[in-house]
Amino acid sequence: MKLALISDAWTPQVNGVVRTLKHLQANLEMRGIDVHTITPNDYRTIACPTYPEIRLALASPGTVSKRLEEIDADHVHIATEGPLGIMARRWCRKKAMPFSTSFHTRFPEYLAARVPVPASWTYKWMARFHNAGIACFVATKSLEQDLREKGFKHLVPWTRGVDA
Repeated sequence: MKLALISDAWTPQVNGVVRTLKHLQANLEMRGIDVHTITPNDYRTIACPTYPEIRLALASPGTVSKRLEEIDADHVHIATEGPLGIMARRWCRKKAMPFSTSFHTRFPEYLAARVPVPASWTYKWMARFHNAGIACFVATKSLEQDLREKGFKHLVPWTRGVDA
């Protein structure tokens, strides 16, 4: 099996999203799944306003589409809603390629604390983004319930505890 994993958060960033995705990649590869990443490391980047540790890819939809075509994955997982995630989602929808997503951070609250954009607006946009996928992985039951109340669908538990 071949998986395309798209994330706007990747090394050298040090955060929970990156740790989760790197751990996921390692575990999938141990199980014989061929994981191909599309990350900001593949492109020129700029610093994210108000959060310079995050680098935003300066990629064109054409370059992301070409990379996805080259990978020819059995499945696509879009881990983040940034520029790369948006372009991958667009490609998947155009090609009728099923994809999954995951919800990692409370970005609407983060954004609302920095710019005058109500969190409810950002949640509406994010629900539309994630609802286009066949599954949106969430870490906790309380997060699942909160997102469901905000209009998210196809929510699937993705516990990241100890593998007993």
